[in-house]
Amino acid sequence: MAKIINLEAFQRFFRSGQVGGFLLLICVAISLIIANTSSNESFEAFLATQLGFGAINYSILAWINDALMAIFFLLVGLEIKRELVEGELSSMKSAALPVIAALGGMLIPALIYFLFNKGTETAGGWGIPMATDIAFALAIIAMLGKSVPTSLKIFLAALAIVDDLGAILVIAIFYTHQIHFEYLAMAGGILVLLGLMNYFGVKNLVFYLIPGIFLWYFIHHSGIHATIAGVLLAFTIPTNETDIKSPLEKLEHFLTTPVNYIIMPVFALANTNITFQKEMLVGLVSPLGLGIIVGLFAGKTIGVTFFSWLAVKLKWADLPTGAGWKHILGLGMLAGIGFTMSIFIALLSFSEALHVSEAKFAILTASILSGVVGFVFLKSVKTQGSNTDGNLTTENTK
Repeated sequence: MAKIINLEAFQRFFRSGQVGGFLLLICVAISLIIANTSSNESFEAFLATQLGFGAINYSILAWINDALMAIFFLLVGLEIKRELVEGELSSMKSAALPVIAALGGMLIPALIYFLFNKGTETAGGWGIPMATDIAFALAIIAMLGKSVPTSLKIFLAALAIVDDLGAILVIAIFYTHQIHFEYLAMAGGILVLLGLMNYFGVKNLVFYLIPGIFLWYFIHHSGIHATIAGVLLAFTIPTNETDIKSPLEKLEHFLTTPVNYIIMPVFALANTNITFQKEMLVGLVSPLGLGIIVGLFAGKTIGVTFFSWLAVKLKWADLPTGAGWKHILGLGMLAGIGFTMSIFIALLSFSEALHVSEAKFAILTASILSGVVGFVFLKSVKTQGSNTDGNLTTENTK
């Protein structure tokens, strides 16, 4: 029964991600139109409007990037924990391929970016091409319908979740500039409290979410990016492997719709406001632009495909049922859709507005290239026959 529940959870997430991906596209288009019309100045003024009181007084843009995105990362954390406990990542064999593929899809793009930008003022943006956008990638592969095996869609979802976890760790470790240990200690105290409640079987979500707000506040003031609070909170939410719906599954079900239909589109609307300038075209062939574009499109493709091949060759993992190496190659291309997470890391990487704009434009270019080429390539690939050695199947989903 737990297998059925998890499959239903994936299907629900997949469907909402598909529609959410289309909403993202619409909001990206609207944001680009606003940024290149007379409305841009008033839109930026609106985003700069302060909301809050006392020590909790931030601009609307900051609320979006720090608070709403913490809810997004809470959902991602819930998905990661569920997959670790009862899903595609719950056993070494089933988790091996998406984990190893995701590792290659992070290391190779970061290396490519580093090689292009070594010794330059934009060298700190190496984390930008490491990310894969779950919503867009799943929306594209959903459009392929029966052209690709279902197991490949599950594999992409698992890979994107692992990829997000990697991006979260990168943000926490490398994009945090100053630590205030007194706030970090208070956040640690809240985290211990949450862990103890989990240990003693507290099931009521209210007793997790209210301390979670304080956890967000303390982490925000500690110097570590506040969105990390979402992931930490998620890993304390109780779950199980039975057919009884756990607090984690209830919260995940509650958050999936607002995150995919509201939070992510709002983030895209607020952060894709790129005012096109002639200099930006030149920026595409600058070390920054090339590092992002080559890193996302070529780096992701090479990293995911080569590391997957290595895992299978060493007998650490098996290909998804019905999938061949051309499918993995095409999936690697789709993994180059960095968009939301890449833009998020770009905002943390650069303080100069021109670098942020050039990075956003390069991310947009690379994501469109990856999505279109990946879609066309996978559309042309025939589904393989049943792969009896594959472990990443819907039947094996826990």
